[in-house]
Amino acid sequence: MYKIMIVEDDIKITELLQSYVEKYGYEAVITTDFDHVLTQFKEMNPDLVLLDVNLPKYDGYYWCRQIRALSTCPILFISARSGKMEQVMALENGADDYITKPFHFEVVMAKIGSHLRRNYGTYAHKQGERVVELSGLVLQPERLELSFHDTKIELSHKETILLQTLMERPTRIVSRDRLLEKLWDGETFIDANTLNVYMTRTRKKLQELGIADAIETVRGAGYMLKVTWGKAG
Repeated sequence: MYKIMIVEDDIKITELLQSYVEKYGYEAVITTDFDHVLTQFKEMNPDLVLLDVNLPKYDGYYWCRQIRALSTCPILFISARSGKMEQVMALENGADDYITKPFHFEVVMAKIGSHLRRNYGTYAHKQGERVVELSGLVLQPERLELSFHDTKIELSHKETILLQTLMERPTRIVSRDRLLEKLWDGETFIDANTLNVYMTRTRKKLQELGIADAIETVRGAGYMLKVTWGKAG
C-alpha cells in the first residue's frame, strides 16, 4: 500500500484529503508539527507528498528543498497561489506537480495515481527491473540511476524520463511535444522554459559521466541523442 504524506495546515482540507486518499486505497499520514516537517518525513517514509505552500514558519518551497535533498519521492504542491511564478518556483525547488485551490478531489487523486505509476510502476514487480542500455550508457529507471563504465550518478524523476525517452530513440529527433507529454502526462500547466531547464540539468548529468554534447537541439523540431561516446574507452 502506498503511503501519502499530507502537509497542510488547514484542518478541513487535510481531513478531506485524508478521506479521499484512504478511499482510493492509499495510507494517509498527516503532518502535525510544521516546525519539523523533515523529521516527520524521515519517520513516515512516504511514497508521495502533498505539500501546501503557505505553512507556518517555513513555506512549502523550503520544505520541498529539504525533502528533495534526501529523497526522490514525488512531491505535489497544493496551493491557493495560482500565479505562474509560484508554479515555476515549485518546479524549480524540486516539485513534480502543482495543483491550485480550489480543486476537484478526483483530479488530485488522478494526479497522485499518475505520479505513483510513473515513479514506481508495476513493471519491476511483475517483469523484473527495467534497464535501458546504449553504447555503454546504462539507465535504471526504477533506481533513478545512470552509469557509464565505472561511474554512477543519481537522476531526478524528470531527468530519468527525459533520458529514457531519448535513449529509446537514439540518433532520431524527439519532438518537444513528445517530451512534454512524457514529462507531464497532459497536465495543464507547462511553462515553455521548463523543458529547457530540465534539458540543461540532464546535459550536466551526462557531462558528469564524461559525455559531452550528446544531446543536440534541433531548432524548430526537438532534440536528438547522438551516440558519439560509443568510441570512448
